[in-house]
Amino acid sequence: MSPPPDSNADEVNRKLVDQYTEIARLAGGLAHEIKNPLSTIRLNMELLAEDFAEAENPRERRALAKVRVVERECQRLQDLLDDFLNFAKVRRLKLEPSSLNRQVKQVLGFFRPKAKEAGIEVVDYLASDLPTVLVDRESFHGALLNLVLNAEQAMPDGGQLVVRTSATGDGVALDLIDTGCGMDENTREHLFDAFFSTKRGGSGLGLPTARKIIEAHGGRIDLQSEPGRGTQFTIRLPVLTRLPAEKGSTST
Repeated sequence: MSPPPDSNADEVNRKLVDQYTEIARLAGGLAHEIKNPLSTIRLNMELLAEDFAEAENPRERRALAKVRVVERECQRLQDLLDDFLNFAKVRRLKLEPSSLNRQVKQVLGFFRPKAKEAGIEVVDYLASDLPTVLVDRESFHGALLNLVLNAEQAMPDGGQLVVRTSATGDGVALDLIDTGCGMDENTREHLFDAFFSTKRGGSGLGLPTARKIIEAHGGRIDLQSEPGRGTQFTIRLPVLTRLPAEKGSTST
């Protein structure tokens, strides 16, 4: 007797998940292996730069300029590898009761000096009656900071960032609204795709990683944007009535 169709579909899905998990593991291992020789290259470039630090003729100055180019590219590769490993790694969340407003204030406290230098006014409207949520403070801080820095990059000539929290029917919401350049339809559709970036030299992994972290919390992130009219990210988190055991989230 042949197994029912649902059983076949479940088996196929299980094999696909296993295959993808193995590919992700191998990719992470490869990235780690690349970091070792890259560190050696960077160290030797630094030593060469010291040797040519007091270049006395055109040939030595050209050599120093080439060394600096290699140093910059090594740093770019290092940043890309770090972003990739952060995106691909298995996350074990340490969920703890926390105030969403407290998480927001910590990120804004870190960001405000940078915002002042960039000519960005930060305006916060934080609701006072928010229920408690469960968050992994370190990973959520990183996700929220990434979104705030993304808003800064969208306002190279300054602007305003509005940060607003509110209670919803089944949880809490956080809105990040900037007056930046906005996005066209193609950018909106691909913004959370891995390696998609509109910034020169960007890894294209910051926002996909932020979304993975938010979804690992049982939440979701929504996007609204129009060219020339700014962008709004909305994070929605559920309110859980009891503290669960630590939650592991395998990257997919």
